[in-house]
Amino acid sequence: MVAKMIVHPSIADREAQGLMARDRSEPSAHSGWRPATDRPNPVSLLEEQDATREPDLVPVRHGRMMASPFTFYRGGAKIMAVDLKDTPTAGLDVQLCGDAHLSNFGAFASPERRLLFDVNDFDETLPGPFEYDVKRMAASFTIAGRNNGFSAADARASTIASVTAYREAMAEFAQMRTMDIWYARMDEDTLMNAVRGVVAESEKRGKDTKGKQAKKEKIAAKEARRAAKTAEKNMAKAHTRDSLQALSKLGELVDGRYRIVSQPPIVVPARELAPTYGMSPDDVERTIREQLRAYRATLQDDHRHLLERFEVVDVARKVVGVGSVGTRAFIVLLQGRDADDPLFLQVKEATASVLEAHLPRSRYKQHGERVVRGQRMMQASSDIFLGWTRGVDVQRHFYWRQLRDMKGSAVVEAMSPLGLTFYARTCGWTLARAHARSGDPIAISEYLGDDDAFDRSITDFSERYADQNEQDYEEFVKAIRSGRLEALEGV
Repeated sequence: MVAKMIVHPSIADREAQGLMARDRSEPSAHSGWRPATDRPNPVSLLEEQDATREPDLVPVRHGRMMASPFTFYRGGAKIMAVDLKDTPTAGLDVQLCGDAHLSNFGAFASPERRLLFDVNDFDETLPGPFEYDVKRMAASFTIAGRNNGFSAADARASTIASVTAYREAMAEFAQMRTMDIWYARMDEDTLMNAVRGVVAESEKRGKDTKGKQAKKEKIAAKEARRAAKTAEKNMAKAHTRDSLQALSKLGELVDGRYRIVSQPPIVVPARELAPTYGMSPDDVERTIREQLRAYRATLQDDHRHLLERFEVVDVARKVVGVGSVGTRAFIVLLQGRDADDPLFLQVKEATASVLEAHLPRSRYKQHGERVVRGQRMMQASSDIFLGWTRGVDVQRHFYWRQLRDMKGSAVVEAMSPLGLTFYARTCGWTLARAHARSGDPIAISEYLGDDDAFDRSITDFSERYADQNEQDYEEFVKAIRSGRLEALEGV
């Protein structure tokens, strides 16, 4: 075995690398985007994914994507991956989320039981150009703003805020010590202090301004106060979202023992899945226990010891998300000391990243491991029960995690322009922190520069991509109306 040679360039060398990257691709080079002349049909790309998914759930996926151009964008990571492969890049790689749209950020509990805000979806994670994640994130704000009925100026403000926050945060990380970057995080206190800061600033502007502008500032201050109250409620709600709360929603008591309630097609217990997979109930139960043993072997010793205190009670298939619908996903109900000590685990199928057709393949041949390793690299703190397994069909890979561990997410559709812009800054900072852990913040910051050329360029890309997304959405809806695709709405 040959030891890996580790190179430690000086700060000056790293800055020079960032400057050279500007020669390869100017920060302003991302504007003026046009779809490639040989761009694949977006409906065909979705059909390629559908071919490997659960047939009875494919219509559910289409129905969820059909709700709006925003939900279509959420489910269309494969489409955008094709479009991103031809865009300019600076040659500065990081660990990518791979699907960094604004709904893939949220709150969850750290092992120390502190609520953190971070990236929280890694199905498509892979090393690659940092610009891919920035563009996926920024375009999502343009599309969300339009979906909320905002003016073009308000949608643009949230978009550029996300990119500016990314650039400015990366400049901060470039000045930080290595361990300080690793330990940087946004916890609930930091987030709420930032929210209160926006409220105070809005109220001050309202008092200091006169005339017509004063009225606008007072309205903005009122919106800020309302957004702060919503944030506080969401944080409080997240604290209640644990396995015990999940049991009240997903469980039923039968003969003194809990089991997962049947809610097809969203939740289908294992006792009803035998015909779907051609397995008897006993086979299903035996398979789950074998999978659990294999999964436990991927955990740290102390975490494995903790998990071994729980026994399996029931299993069900559970549909989640938008883009993931149709891949195999299950929930496992376990209990500790008694029925009032539940633990829900989620088991999600991990398929090849949508980026792997355009970037070097992952060093991890097992896609479940790829997801877990990428998540641990990008998140400030990760679930103690993250692990992976192969399926009964060894061609299928899965990763495991807690189903609900103080998880919370923003209701983007209910946000005001002020709220969306604040959320954009929060996501921009968070993505920069995630990238700074695996990439070179000094080189990336030097490339981004201290003016707004990159911000404006990415915003221009986002507006053009939002236009394309609307066209793709219309073509998608047309395919459903014509009968080419089947959709089940409202599920």
